[in-house]
Amino acid sequence: MQKKIAVINGDGIGPEVTQQAIKVLNSVAETFGHQFIYTDCLMGAVAIDATGNPLPEETIKVCLDSDAILFGAIGHPKYDNDPSAKVRPEQGLLALRKALQLFANIRPISTYPALQHLSPLKSKQLEGVDFIVFRELTGGIYFGKKELSEDKQTATDECTYHKHEIERVSHQAFQYAQKRRKKLTLVDKANVLETSRLWRAVVQEMAPSYPDVKVDFLFVDNAAMQIILNPQQFDVILTENMFGDIISDEASVITGSLGLLPSASVGNSTALFEPIHGSYPQAAGKDIANPLGSILSSAMLLEHFGLPKEAALVREAVEWTLTNGFVTKDIDPLNFYFTSTIGDLISDYVQGKIPGSVKQENIELRKSTII
Repeated sequence: MQKKIAVINGDGIGPEVTQQAIKVLNSVAETFGHQFIYTDCLMGAVAIDATGNPLPEETIKVCLDSDAILFGAIGHPKYDNDPSAKVRPEQGLLALRKALQLFANIRPISTYPALQHLSPLKSKQLEGVDFIVFRELTGGIYFGKKELSEDKQTATDECTYHKHEIERVSHQAFQYAQKRRKKLTLVDKANVLETSRLWRAVVQEMAPSYPDVKVDFLFVDNAAMQIILNPQQFDVILTENMFGDIISDEASVITGSLGLLPSASVGNSTALFEPIHGSYPQAAGKDIANPLGSILSSAMLLEHFGLPKEAALVREAVEWTLTNGFVTKDIDPLNFYFTSTIGDLISDYVQGKIPGSVKQENIELRKSTII
């Protein structure tokens, strides 16, 4: 198989973690006889510095001409700490989602036994946690009309949803639920918001078309509480843009590290795959960032290409590193391994270079050679 992949390294730790994902994809290609062709693109603060535009037109063209996009992270303190900045890195990501019509963000939430001690939840609440958040990505308050009064005393953010926007992401969520445990939970605020009442009405209207899927409804405040109290109850969560942004970040804490979680953004054009973490500029260039979110995003990319066996092997390799204590500084501040080392280990595992019995003392900090 030959596929073209647009690579947007972005800002901060984006280039470092993305490089590890590419390293793993190259190992997959070599092991299974595929060819992945990469094209680098600019977006975010680096794009502003280079072109004045957080999303250059050339980046959009490359993305549209690719089979998938592998994305790192964007953001920089010089923009985060300046409320008056007219051009921001995040504008590039919002614009890309709109240009490519990436209307559904998919975030899997699962736990690893080896990391349960890092979770704020008790072990009994973590057993069997495995759910997916479907977040609508191109509508709602983030894309609504924004106004600030001339006297700067009143601000308005408009939240608008159209029925077709709700239907297209809901169809995807229902279809995912059919492949999983056949349960879908709509998270809304239908007791207060008109847009939420429309969401609920549309999902109720669609439900008979998926008779094998059980549908229930939770207000967002209750859902936020239930994710902490009883996360095992969820299979597929469907929600609007802002609610999805908030509860998926909340859910990410369950795993024990924000650096572990991947995501996919899909729609009418090229799909985009990225870790959910930010650019973490304090760690940039230090080779200490956790690359697993990016590497697991590459596994989602492989599934998107119709390569489930390859994706499963990458996930198996990730779990092997965690189980054997080969983790980055965010997981173990004392006995940690470098970003590049984790990438080397997972690549070696994919290529079958890792023997069945591993002695930790034989792994050098900057090399993945196992003796």
